Amino acid sequence: MRVTVCELPHEPHEAAHAWEQLCAHTVANASEFVLLPEFAMVEPLWESDRFDLARWVAAERLSRAWLERLGELGVRHVVGTRPRTIRGRRLNQGYLWSAATGLAPLRSKYHMPTEPGCWETRWFDRGDANFPAFQAGELTFGLNICTELWALETYTAYAASSVQAIMMPRATAAATTAKWLSVGVVAAVRSGAYSLSSNRVDASGAGGGVGWIVAPDGRLMARTTAEEPFATVGIDLAVPESAREEYPRYVFDRVDAMMPVTSSRTASRTGRTPPLPASRRE
Repeated sequence: MRVTVCELPHEPHEAAHAWEQLCAHTVANASEFVLLPEFAMVEPLWESDRFDLARWVAAERLSRAWLERLGELGVRHVVGTRPRTIRGRRLNQGYLWSAATGLAPLRSKYHMPTEPGCWETRWFDRGDANFPAFQAGELTFGLNICTELWALETYTAYAASSVQAIMMPRATAAATTAKWLSVGVVAAVRSGAYSLSSNRVDASGAGGGVGWIVAPDGRLMARTTAEEPFATVGIDLAVPESAREEYPRYVFDRVDAMMPVTSSRTASRTGRTPPLPASRRE
């Protein structure tokens, strides 16, 4: 499957030009799947520490307008996130767009920061605590939205559920790129799946760009830059299955006879690890 990651601005003039370039890229490179950044083409509301209903409504309206243009990419599937109000709850909702069936909701962002420049809990309600597997054609994938890249326990679950790729739309700063790429590599190696991420970009550096595609073995297959803001590569969907039989994934799939579950529970209560049965001390 040919997949595309990108870095995109949100300012109206820059966004329109970047969109035209992205569409030209996906068509020229025969892309089948595009991952867009978090809140693509919409202003970063979370940079303000006070909620503003008028700005929220405007963001929803603008997002809907861009969603209607996803068909211009000429691909089978698109994944991204959008502002969405459901029964009075404001969500950062993931979505899957399909050329065949249109728009479908995925999970909504659960883990959110609250600090200068990232006042997300003042703009959004918590979404879904669960991280299920989703399907886009023959591709099985998980969705971790920005901060949720640090939900490391999800990678164990993805390995167990045979997820082939993890989609990671971001809105991260240029100054922190190295650590985000590092966790993207960890996600791939621990889960045995491809790690795909697209990011926002702006002149302030609050959107730092750099999208990536990382193979299940941790190898960087593609990385976007300011000069090359889009990247498309072919991924082999059979690779994750075999990758899970390799180190380090197989280690965590096997029951360690030397560490029965009861011993850890006992140790946590007493502060001491109980002795192993004689048959296991040999």
